[in-house]
Amino acid sequence: MIRRPGGELAARPLHLIWIADCSGSMGSDGKIQALNNAVREAIPHMQQVADENPNARVLVRALAFASGAQWHIAQPTPVADFKWTDLKAGGTTDMGRSLTLVAEELRIPPMTDRALPPVLVLISDGQPTDDFSKGLAALMAEPWGKKAVRIAIAIGDDADLEVLQRFIGHPELQPLQANNPEALVRHIRWVSTAVLQGASSPASQTGAVALAGSLGGAPGGGTATSGSSGAVALAPGLAVAAPLATPGTGADVW
Repeated sequence: MIRRPGGELAARPLHLIWIADCSGSMGSDGKIQALNNAVREAIPHMQQVADENPNARVLVRALAFASGAQWHIAQPTPVADFKWTDLKAGGTTDMGRSLTLVAEELRIPPMTDRALPPVLVLISDGQPTDDFSKGLAALMAEPWGKKAVRIAIAIGDDADLEVLQRFIGHPELQPLQANNPEALVRHIRWVSTAVLQGASSPASQTGAVALAGSLGGAPGGGTATSGSSGAVALAPGLAVAAPLATPGTGADVW
């Protein structure tokens, strides 16, 4: 609870959902292990951001999709208690089904109308093998799906950038390109810090624009694409510095 003049104000829930591709191609070249390592490494950074923004109660979970989709971590978990269980790869790429499952969880209820815009992070290295458009339509039909901060990370050169761009739904924010494990770590850390900070800041609750991160803090030193402000509005009251996709520079390139 946050103390305010005249009484206490309960922190508003902020849901962050990882939506992870676990298809068979993610099992090659160490992609799935790199994803596991990147999320695990990001957890302390997420916890620090949450500690610095007590006005928001950050709740984290994860959904995995391959041949079908299922909740990998189903219970919205306070970030202070969040622990990552490794994903395993195998199967097709039922991305549309994953968005349908997310849409079901963004209804009111179980969501509350006093929540902050959720943060949805879609990570994929391939192309959908099911009806992506149907899943996206289901997500966008829910008010919290439409208001969500939607980020996409493309792993390797085979990721369907057009589909990921449709998921983001914002012309000035492009999918983040991870061509090696180091880039994937940078992008996931950016989501876990800059985006999460912007979504949980007091400005995001009052309707003002919150800047999360800076141009110099973008992954790979990228620059924003939205003009002089260096920010892109992603949801009502929220803007973040938008990094450009960065090429792979590590020894292992996907």
